[in-house]
Amino acid sequence: MNDGFIRVAAATPKLRVADCEYNAGQMAQCIREACRKGAKLLVFPELSMTGYTCGDLFLQSSLLDGALSGLEEIVKLSRDEDLVIVTGLPVAFNQKLYNVGAVIQKGRILGLVPKENIPNYSEFYEARHFNPGPVKAERVKILDQETWFGSRILFSCINMNDFVLALEICEDLWVPAPPSIDHACAGATVIANLSASDEVTGKDMYRRDLVCGQSARLVCGYVYADAGEGESSTDLVFGGHNLIAENGTVLQESKRFENQIIYGDLDMEKLAAERRRMTTFVSRGREDYVTVPFEFGIIREQLCRFIDPAPFVPSDPSQREKRCEEILKIQAMGLKKRLEHTGSRCCVVGISGGLDSTLALLVMVRAFDMLKLDRKNIIAVTMPCFGTTDRTYNNACSLVKALGATLREVDIKAAVRTHFADIGQDENVHDVTYENCQARERTQVLMDIANQQDGLVVGTGDMSELALGWATYNGDHMSMYGVNASVPKTLVRHLVRYYADTATDQRLRDTLMDVLDTPVSPELIPPKDGEISQRTEDLVGPYELHDFYLYYVMRFGFRPSKIYRLACVAFKGTYTDEIILKWLKKFYWRFFSQQFKRSCLPDGPKVGSVALSPRGDWRMPSDACVALWQKDLERLS
Repeated sequence: MNDGFIRVAAATPKLRVADCEYNAGQMAQCIREACRKGAKLLVFPELSMTGYTCGDLFLQSSLLDGALSGLEEIVKLSRDEDLVIVTGLPVAFNQKLYNVGAVIQKGRILGLVPKENIPNYSEFYEARHFNPGPVKAERVKILDQETWFGSRILFSCINMNDFVLALEICEDLWVPAPPSIDHACAGATVIANLSASDEVTGKDMYRRDLVCGQSARLVCGYVYADAGEGESSTDLVFGGHNLIAENGTVLQESKRFENQIIYGDLDMEKLAAERRRMTTFVSRGREDYVTVPFEFGIIREQLCRFIDPAPFVPSDPSQREKRCEEILKIQAMGLKKRLEHTGSRCCVVGISGGLDSTLALLVMVRAFDMLKLDRKNIIAVTMPCFGTTDRTYNNACSLVKALGATLREVDIKAAVRTHFADIGQDENVHDVTYENCQARERTQVLMDIANQQDGLVVGTGDMSELALGWATYNGDHMSMYGVNASVPKTLVRHLVRYYADTATDQRLRDTLMDVLDTPVSPELIPPKDGEISQRTEDLVGPYELHDFYLYYVMRFGFRPSKIYRLACVAFKGTYTDEIILKWLKKFYWRFFSQQFKRSCLPDGPKVGSVALSPRGDWRMPSDACVALWQKDLERLS
């Protein structure tokens, strides 16, 4: 159903304290609007049928009867609407009063969930009226319906298995061990919180952190509906601060002091995938719960959530700068440890004037500075051959000189031509052998210079190239430590730009900016009119697309058709759907066929949540079949 997406809503309706008929009518308007906008779950605030601030009126039979009448109206309305409604009201059972969340769908009261933690401090005095509800669910009768009453209830959608709803009410979230912990461990993937949290200065930030943090800790969706304008203002002001969060990310947030309905599309498949990945997320206690099944109609809505086209790169500039600095530090610290462990005081790197080798050199400089080693012990080797252009050659030389490393030049044309003669390769045939002979010759030169200097060869290849297998086996594929091994190409660009933006040396800054402006190329084919003739992205596809695919394949294990849908949303206006599908097919073919190269990668530092090391994050058979993934893609053609 809808690739695992489900639209949820949190509403703060207009309210009159103690006017249940009016309040039910306002809820009805919200329900109709939410249905028009495709919501499948709508959550109202705590005690929204009566108002939270009724005080001793909660002990009046008239108010309790009015709340039941209002509930009855919502139940009747729900018969013709395809969504789950969660509303709050006071309910009396066995001569005790409870603060309850009622879960309603298709004319049925699926369950009544009472508040567990009753605050009685500061401005709160709920214990004057309400009792903590029973934990274990029991059968009760309300409005001529039999239903469940208790806090241990899961509401499970039978035609969307990953959607399992549970409730907690306001204070329940603020205590040391919120009920939602048990709910999530028992299988709940969405927590609805009916709240009446008054406003004092700074409380909104704390509330947001609570909701966001709980959704992250429990790997769940969290829908928080807060009481707003209309509640009694005797001493308190309510802001209607509604929040929808998913695994630590706030998807939607209302403006405070404006009664609003907010909508968010939760990705249930993403949450389920994350829980599967986390073996420490332990399922327990489900036997203590009652599970109430229900069913939605078919869901197929346009997504109303932002899909970031660059998931590896923070969109906020300040966060991006912080992340870049952190990644450079991790890369440098990894290399520093390798140098310390081996006792090496020299490093060798092939410098081409391209992005990857530039980043590797910048990392090496940082590592050497940490160790207080002379940068002259960084030997940067430029190895011009048939495809080298003046632009990249000059940038490589300028970069090495600006950083104070040692520049060596080894022209490999003669050696490659000798090898061509040895194996019978026609120099005029620009095939894969023509290209790879150059790449392997360069690696041999680097390894042998490292032996001469008792040093280490630092690899330059990035994670995007490893994902696509865009590396020459035992050529640029091999090194003694690969500092860029878990950095995707889209992030390489930002790291180099960050270094340029923070550089104090104008010559270094200018060189880095020109490297950034240079097309990505292995430069293995002769140039045309002095310009690069071999552009990588013309051959394998745009790296921004491949990095997007890689993120969702690796991080969440999504099926190709879902990744295609997400990409179409993220890159709308940039690439056509046909282009996105073309390169997605290419990605899967290359990703599966090139695993053998990843199975024997050199060591390299992990910098993010996605990595391809065969010793850590990605253990895939080198000969796994891609047929299932291709079959899913064929349905899109």
